[in-house]
Amino acid sequence: MPKIPARDEAFALLKSYNDSEALVKHALAVEGVMRHYAAKYGEDVEKWGVVGLLHDLDYEKFPEQHCAKSAEILREHDVDEEVVRAVVSHGYGICSDVKPEHIMEKVLYTTDELTGLINAAALMRPSKSVMDIEYKSVIKKYKTPSFAAGVDRSVIENGCVMLGTDLQSTIEEVILAMRSVAEDIGLG
Repeated sequence: MPKIPARDEAFALLKSYNDSEALVKHALAVEGVMRHYAAKYGEDVEKWGVVGLLHDLDYEKFPEQHCAKSAEILREHDVDEEVVRAVVSHGYGICSDVKPEHIMEKVLYTTDELTGLINAAALMRPSKSVMDIEYKSVIKKYKTPSFAAGVDRSVIENGCVMLGTDLQSTIEEVILAMRSVAEDIGLG
């Protein structure tokens, strides 16, 4: 019977497909953001955390099959289809045609790229920390296309529309969420 893996099981699965410290830290950042938003919306914190942790499961070993390979791996591990769908939907319009529908999917879609940009912006600070970064610093970097050029700003903006929120409040919320896992992601 399909299941939602426990956090330690999900982390072990992530590590079995990812050796890159940067990718693991990104997964931990997104997990923290997803847990934060789940608590905010009164949703299942553990499930949302697992989705965040596993969202890029296939990226290191199968970048050309991103999202599709994750679905295959998760189904092989008998993971609940709700988790599979959420993971696949975060690549909507890029490598997946599964549109985010559930609030969990929309949050993942919106915040995945943003965590990368905030991470890069924090590393530019003298403190190399997310603990003292503010919206103004992030938006300045956000508006500079050459900064973290791999971050697709249109995904973040489309996600804000899906969530019915604005860019400023989303950036502020993601900063706050990343602070909760700052030590785990090397930005304490």
